[in-house]
Amino acid sequence: MRERQAARERRRAREFETFVGGAGGRLLRAAVLLTGETGPAGAGPYEAAERLLTAALADTYACWDRLRGEDPYDHARQELAARFARSARRYRHTRGGVLERLAPRERLVLVLRLHEGVAEEQVAACLGLPAERVRVLCTRAVAVLRSRRTPSGVP
Repeated sequence: MRERQAARERRRAREFETFVGGAGGRLLRAAVLLTGETGPAGAGPYEAAERLLTAALADTYACWDRLRGEDPYDHARQELAARFARSARRYRHTRGGVLERLAPRERLVLVLRLHEGVAEEQVAACLGLPAERVRVLCTRAVAVLRSRRTPSGVP
């Protein structure tokens, strides 16, 4: 009995490691965009993004057996977004990056909609907002980014 359980745990760990090996980079990129980190600061280059992603992946691993038939990437992305939304006040003042001028909620909507390609209705359900509000936040965020001027003053 214990041998069977140990074999099941090893298989679970291998499956999760394979998942993280394939999806970890993309999830880290999304976390970096959300936190607004631009590079070396503190203990690691993307300390806050790595903390956010680690917590989301820990939850995904804890739910791994219940995810049978579901997309683990989708679960990890939803957990990443939820954790960011709960702690967005920490990321109000970013240290630079392309999305530095956006409010945390605008960043979250923009990353989910444009970087991750999540449907408007899914983003709305994930954040507990009406779909129209998600559309407005995304449109506003894109407008802010388009209005950004380069250092030479040329758009």
